[in-house]
Amino acid sequence: MKLDPFYLIVDSAAWIERLVPLGVKLVQLRIKDKDQFSLRQEIRASKAMCERHGCQLVLNDYWRIAIEEGCDFVHLGQEDLARANLKAIRQAGIRLGLSTHDEAELKSALAADPDYVALGPIYPTTLKVMKWAPQGLDRIAVWKQRVGKLPLVAIGGLTVERATGVFAQGVQSAAVVTDIVGNARPEVRVLKWLAATAPWR
Repeated sequence: MKLDPFYLIVDSAAWIERLVPLGVKLVQLRIKDKDQFSLRQEIRASKAMCERHGCQLVLNDYWRIAIEEGCDFVHLGQEDLARANLKAIRQAGIRLGLSTHDEAELKSALAADPDYVALGPIYPTTLKVMKWAPQGLDRIAVWKQRVGKLPLVAIGGLTVERATGVFAQGVQSAAVVTDIVGNARPEVRVLKWLAATAPWR
């Protein structure tokens, strides 16, 4: 499996409708604290926009809803992984991405036979409070050796300026949140990311 090198992560269908038409081919919808009705509306709108533009949509956390709504890719954190029904996810034909932050989490992730593994945070991140220190570039190379041919995704504090460094260590995709949604000109920033990651596409 090959992932697009630019992996956008946003928290609403509005962001997807705004940025995916620019040429984004891989996006994760990561929504917290919404009621079921609103969540499904967001998923359906996101799914429709991604299908229209040939973009792969990854749904964060909600694997049951992913099955019910016909999504084909989910991303789970370690706590969600422990509670998820992997057999049901696979039977629905859904691909699976998993977060990892340390050796124990990598071991449990690989035991789940995922379609990709994410490592983070690579750099300090303001997105959420993390109990893990920044992993740094050297850790990427170690993780890449551990996962072998499995796609590796880097996340945490990534910027356009840092892109070359993470790809040089062997990641297949760079997951980006704050550098886009926290930017005064997110569309311009997306275009810069697409240009910067073109050599690895």
